[in-house]
Amino acid sequence: MQINEIKHPLVQHLIGQLREHNRSPAQFRPVVDKLSYLLCYEALNTQTTVREEITTWAGVTAVARIDDSKITVVPILRAGLGMLNGVLDLLPGASVSVVGFERDEKTLKPHAYYEKWAPDVANKAALVIDPMLATGGTFLATVERLKAVGCKNIHGVFLLAAPEGLAQLTKQHPDVGITVAAVDERLNELGYIIPGLGDAGDRIFNTVVE
Repeated sequence: MQINEIKHPLVQHLIGQLREHNRSPAQFRPVVDKLSYLLCYEALNTQTTVREEITTWAGVTAVARIDDSKITVVPILRAGLGMLNGVLDLLPGASVSVVGFERDEKTLKPHAYYEKWAPDVANKAALVIDPMLATGGTFLATVERLKAVGCKNIHGVFLLAAPEGLAQLTKQHPDVGITVAAVDERLNELGYIIPGLGDAGDRIFNTVVE
């Protein structure tokens, strides 16, 4: 499995901003947008292009284009929605598929409550987005559902990941690639990433319980 941890100084600068405990949701969301944009850029570095002839000021020339209609972006509800705008800025022609999970706080297992796939999803590259890859449960379940509907090209994009979740993914789905801003130290006893940045969904949607 290819794990692409982005060491670019700007990416590291932005993930450092997200770790700040006192950053408000209004300050948190724009940074998530910027990071999502940059991580999507990195995740597309092996995307195939098509050759197309266009007319320039100096005549006809050939250019390379990404056919984003062959890509579906898959935010994992609800936190993944916070990354969607940044990704669609780069891929405006991509379709959006949606999966929803809730985590059982006792077992840490994901419970599916919704899924909606784009038409012809089996023939599209799936770019799954979620701020955190912690235990890996929701992403693994998403990969299994995508494979069940015939999707073969799957790539996950995360702000942070934990070694435990990456180990599970490597074991169960070694064909799936990952792009992430940082791989953190570990999970705590509650399944949260350490040092992490807290609950990304709560911070994006302003539902933090003090």
